[in-house]
Formats: sequence, C-alpha cells, structure tokens
Amino acid sequence: EESMDFNELARQRYSVRKYKPLKVEEEKIKKIIEAGWVAPTAKNFQPQRFLVLTDENKLEKLNKVTNYHKAPLVIIVCSDRETVWHRPYDNKDMMDVDASIATDHMMMAAQNLGLGTCWMTYFDPAGLKEEFNIPDNLEAINILEIGYADGEAKSPDRHKDMRKNPDEMVFYNKF
Repeated sequence: EESMDFNELARQRYSVRKYKPLKVEEEKIKKIIEAGWVAPTAKNFQPQRFLVLTDENKLEKLNKVTNYHKAPLVIIVCSDRETVWHRPYDNKDMMDVDASIATDHMMMAAQNLGLGTCWMTYFDPAGLKEEFNIPDNLEAINILEIGYADGEAKSPDRHKDMRKNPDEMVFYNKF
C-alpha cells in the first residue's frame, strides 16, 4: 500500500461533520483498531478500551448524548480506572493521556485509509454510560466518528491561518 508523508497526512486531516451513507469495510476497521491497540501507554498498562459501534440502532442512540454526525463507524474510547498507571510524584493518572494517544493513532490510521474522522469530547458522560452499558470501572474519554467524508475537504494549508504561530508554542532550551 502506498502511504504519504506523515506531516502531509496530518495536514490533510480535518474534523468531518457530514458522512456518506457507506459502511466502512471490515478490513479497514481492523487496521484502525490495530493502530489503537499498538499505541504506547504509560508503563505499558494498556487501560484503553474501545467500544466499536457499527449497528445502526446502536449508532442512533448517540443522538441522545451528543451531536452525532451520522458516521457509520463510531469508537467510544474509554480508559479502565483499575488498570491505569499513576505517576508516583503527584498520583496523576494517565487515563486521558493513554486514551488520547490511542485515539490519535486510530484517527490518523483512518485518514491514511481514505476515511474522515471527528474526535468528539462534547457528550453527556452519564447518558453515554447508561445508553451503552459502560461498566463502572471504565470512563469514556472521547468518541471517534469515522466514515467516508461527504462534501469538500478542508484545505491542507489552512493551519497557517487557523493556528497560532509556532513561535508562540515552541521554545528551545528555555522559556
């Protein structure tokens, strides 16, 4: 398979909010899941858990808890409170960090496979837990919508206008 330069892939990725009514192929779903599975986690504790939704009845339940954009594939990314590593200096847990790394891996894998994504953190956590029977030891960190984008892609050059200047974010050897 031909793949592009990673930075070009990252520039092309944008938040898709309209999807074609096409199913994501099983082979592509497996590759996306694998990308989340191989993602690094703190101390290799691997607390990430993925609830993969492809059933239309299950997907429709998302309307009760978030602004669902009708993606044919949705992954609810959770972390297991009982498995996550805590930094000993301040006891900070790495649930959000580990789940976010896995989500980013899956998001970029989807982009590389010609799919669009939307990483969502706007949702009702209690409602999501109830609608999808998420066990008490798991916390939903984000929702990743995946599918074939419908409509015009955003420009890969948009970041110059939409992002802070790198000089505001990057510091070499001192702040």
